[in-house]
Amino acid sequence: MISLLFILILSYLVGSTPTSIIVGKILKGIDLRDYGSGNAGGTNAFRVLGWKTGVFVSLVDIAKGTFATVVISKIHIDALPFDDTTLIMILAGVCAILGHTYTIFARFKGGKGVGTAAGMLIALFPIAFLICLIVFAIILFSTGIVSISSMAAAVTLPIALLVIDNLFSKNVDTTLTIFSIIIPFFIIFTHRSNIKRLIKGEEQSFEKVMIFRRKKLKSTEK
Repeated sequence: MISLLFILILSYLVGSTPTSIIVGKILKGIDLRDYGSGNAGGTNAFRVLGWKTGVFVSLVDIAKGTFATVVISKIHIDALPFDDTTLIMILAGVCAILGHTYTIFARFKGGKGVGTAAGMLIALFPIAFLICLIVFAIILFSTGIVSISSMAAAVTLPIALLVIDNLFSKNVDTTLTIFSIIIPFFIIFTHRSNIKRLIKGEEQSFEKVMIFRRKKLKSTEK
């Protein structure tokens, strides 16, 4: 039981590392949550800090989910309460996602959890991740709105696993299937402010945000 608690706490702490907030303070001396959408995730890092920084933040957020799922889940101080290794990996990944979303290092106000969830999925089922990534890219290219793309990718996950399991006989773990059904609800929940803006027609496309940022930078240079 001590091993399981250690795995969960350490995964949460790794996930809690507020990458975008740290980078924002180092590069610009700002708290990223005071700018753009007010979110401490990769998308807002793109908005406020630029695409290079946004890519870096997103990759680190993804790595947090992968590291917790692959590495931390293997730490055994004593006997675990159960032998389901997939469940232990999922629990570690989920704690990393919760840490990213509700980081203890920044008043429990973090990101949306999409990047860290993607890192977890890469570790658990790479094929399903690729399918979700393709859906994300198609929706983003079509609408230009990251929030819609993220939610669509999350909803695609259980469908992708169902198709893989039934059509390609890949024997998807039952624990993973249950997780895949829960995760879309969590991602939609963390995007509730985006949904409100979408209903009001106030959610900006990624392209418009980047154009606005370039104009702002030019005006600042003048």
